[in-house]
Amino acid sequence: MAESLQTATAGITIRETIDGQETEKKRSRGKTPVKPRKSDPYLWGIYIALLVVSVIELFSASSSEVSAGNVYLPLIRHGLFLVIGLGLVLFLQNIHYIKISNLAVFMAVVSLGLLLFSNYFGIEINGAQRAISIAGFTIQPAEIVKYTVVILLATILGRSQSPGGISNKGMIIAALSVVLFAACLWKNGLTNTILLFLVSVAMFLIGGMRWKQFFIIMAIYTVCGGCLYLVKYQDEKDDEFDKVGKTEMVAGNDDGRMETHKGRISRFLEGVNPDDPIDDYNRQVVFAKISQANGGVFGQGPGNSRESARLPLAFSDYIYSIIVEDTGLVGGIGLLIVYLLLLARAGRIAYRCSRAIPSFMIMGCAVLIVLQALVHMAIVTGLFPVSGQPLPLISKGGTSVIVMSVAIGTMLSVSRFSVTSGDKKQIKAELKELPKEMQAANYSNYENTQR
Repeated sequence: MAESLQTATAGITIRETIDGQETEKKRSRGKTPVKPRKSDPYLWGIYIALLVVSVIELFSASSSEVSAGNVYLPLIRHGLFLVIGLGLVLFLQNIHYIKISNLAVFMAVVSLGLLLFSNYFGIEINGAQRAISIAGFTIQPAEIVKYTVVILLATILGRSQSPGGISNKGMIIAALSVVLFAACLWKNGLTNTILLFLVSVAMFLIGGMRWKQFFIIMAIYTVCGGCLYLVKYQDEKDDEFDKVGKTEMVAGNDDGRMETHKGRISRFLEGVNPDDPIDDYNRQVVFAKISQANGGVFGQGPGNSRESARLPLAFSDYIYSIIVEDTGLVGGIGLLIVYLLLLARAGRIAYRCSRAIPSFMIMGCAVLIVLQALVHMAIVTGLFPVSGQPLPLISKGGTSVIVMSVAIGTMLSVSRFSVTSGDKKQIKAELKELPKEMQAANYSNYENTQR
């Protein structure tokens, strides 16, 4: 009888008297909303730690940029972008990851348009045409593309998830999307293109790629990469031919990016000897090694770098060498551990997600940040050939700082709004809120495989 009465009165207004005051309340119809949790404190702690390192070490590494008029100007400029990035993190952590995923296609179109514009009308930075200048600010579309591809792949793979792994259709669509972006990114920078491929493969493996799919994807990437290589450098030779004429081309006067890449690989294989003269080709490598040697085990102390004034791009592409000089081997390893903790924490959150899409989103963002950090460190320490790659959230560079902050904000959004697989009541509420195409379970979690 009581149950019948409750059913009959659901949704009607009930008048009550409390302390002589008449009040009204409306009974809900039984829908349980998904309750957002607090943002993950570990992710916040790692993010704040990276910001602190960024402020301290960028000031130490910016001596070549310091002017007599204002010694704090480089720090103020960088600090402004860090504040903007912090604002974006605070904003995005309160935005449901569904809304971010729904913007994946729109972001892909916009970032692809910016990338194509930079390829043909952009300004040249460090020998490559890769930036757009607007009202005194420089935008690096390649940085935007890397985050965009992560969100796009997370959306595609999340909608293609099944107990047996990723469907063949979803894998092919995702791979072709990566190839499309790589084809447009290739002219912008070889290292960014390789990084894009590596991030996509990592996300495929996380999603349960089968061995057959793995070899198919590797074949697609290899063939497309070879074709891009031939097309790009043939176009480059044609452009050089138009500039210097047939006679000089035959004589071998070709100073394009192809020769730059070949020279870097050749010098990497040969190595640097103490007796080698310092020139424009090995200056970065030599001073980076000297900087790290000065650091020793415990470093010279923050702000006491001696090589920041001589090392080209010490504040961006080679800031890790300044960190090692200031804090020593201990500090260099400590920073590496901080990045790896970011990946580990993201993995823990991703494993507990009940749905596939948030799991892909948080892991994709973490892999992007950590893999880029590892590539930067490998270049600086001499494990990889010389190339330009900023250290995420630490190196100077407005676009990089903002994009990586957006990635952190996305991770915090997932940590707040994704439902853990152990809460059955919240899982049911989540399924009611999510569109049908986003309801694929996260089958990397054992509990979801039993449903």
